[in-house]
Amino acid sequence: MKRLAIDNLEKWNRNPRRKPLMVWGARQVGKTYLIRDQFAKEYFPDRYVYVDFALDRDIREFCMSTVDPGKIIQFISAVRGVAIRSDTLLIFDEIQECPAIITALKYFCQDYREYPVIATGSMVRIKLKRRKRGPGKAESFLFPVGKIDELTLYPVSFEEYLLNKNPQQYEMITESWQKKEPLAPAYHDLAMNLLYSYLLVGGMPEALQTFMDTGDYHESRIVLQGLYNNYLSDMELYQASPESVLRSKAIFSQIYSELNKENKDFRASLVEEKARTRDMETPIDWLTTACVVQQSWQTAEHVTAPLRKEDNAAFRLYLNDIGMFTYQSRENAATFLLKDKKNMLSGIFFENYVANELTAYGVPLFYWKGKKSAEMEFVAELSGRMIPIDVKRGRGKLNSLKAFRDHNVFDTAVKISDQPLGYAEELKLLTVPLYGAFLLAKELGQCSQVSI
Repeated sequence: MKRLAIDNLEKWNRNPRRKPLMVWGARQVGKTYLIRDQFAKEYFPDRYVYVDFALDRDIREFCMSTVDPGKIIQFISAVRGVAIRSDTLLIFDEIQECPAIITALKYFCQDYREYPVIATGSMVRIKLKRRKRGPGKAESFLFPVGKIDELTLYPVSFEEYLLNKNPQQYEMITESWQKKEPLAPAYHDLAMNLLYSYLLVGGMPEALQTFMDTGDYHESRIVLQGLYNNYLSDMELYQASPESVLRSKAIFSQIYSELNKENKDFRASLVEEKARTRDMETPIDWLTTACVVQQSWQTAEHVTAPLRKEDNAAFRLYLNDIGMFTYQSRENAATFLLKDKKNMLSGIFFENYVANELTAYGVPLFYWKGKKSAEMEFVAELSGRMIPIDVKRGRGKLNSLKAFRDHNVFDTAVKISDQPLGYAEELKLLTVPLYGAFLLAKELGQCSQVSI
């Protein structure tokens, strides 16, 4: 399955100022497959060495004893029986199991910069290990701030799904966006059917590949169930206390329920009776750092640039993958597949989907809440200008947009819905079809996820 992140890896590889690259991401989003099985085999055939610190005990123990890149290269070369030269790609996987190698990346950058190095691991586990630094701590290490490039890998986006599932339809959607012309009705309906299919299956590579191979939604849901349970099991590891584990699981498991209420803001009391939001700060930090949950912050009535989190601001939480969200909802698969049932689908499925798409293209999540029930599901910034974004299942009313206009000046507002692409000059309103959310996200992101 083609991943667009391979283009970022190729860009990193061509950069004469490249640093060791750290690839983050939630579990099971395809980090190892992307780096070893796609990028390395295409760009470094027979010229890469892969080290898994969770399995390669001898190499792990040696690397825990030194941060000298020369010695590390020499030892790995001897163990593997291969010559490691400056054109050999070194892949260090599961680096949280060998914290010293994280410090060594600094010296790879300083003294062995010509060697291409990619490291992957769990950010949340590294963060927790880092807190253990101090005299006599076996896991003490220095994080190489300023000495690494970084890339975050997310579940397969809808754009990637289209590229792999129906590239012809992908071309039509992108051409429609470029020409600012809506798709013909038949092609619009086809694109919406693909979108509903994606809402059901999601972007976790194993579940999506199962569906691509078999065409069986039931089989892909079985895979999703396993991945969902693995996420819950992972919360039992590397957390500070049993209480934090229980709260992390409860927050994760109730995101659909929280969003399915009239007030979608996170409320700790819905997770644990009499709990306060500050009681949930540590587990929420764990969930967001692990990239399994995305956090969106509320903005004030008058929104100013740059968008930033305010102290004690309300917030909402979304699952990192729409397939996981759909699985958690227990919504019947027929609701996504049958025409007469799709109108029964709650709008929060589309909201979580759009949150995922924005995040995948580097757009920070904010929302706007006015008086009474007025709200805009997202607010984005483009060149200092505010872009209010309303997410609706169908046509819907524009009361919230009118309320937003009472407090804010904007050039363009966006409505993401099941309607075709269009623009209403008098309202300054751009209608983006749900299947085109990735095109909007790309324009709002306007930056590579690789720090160069």
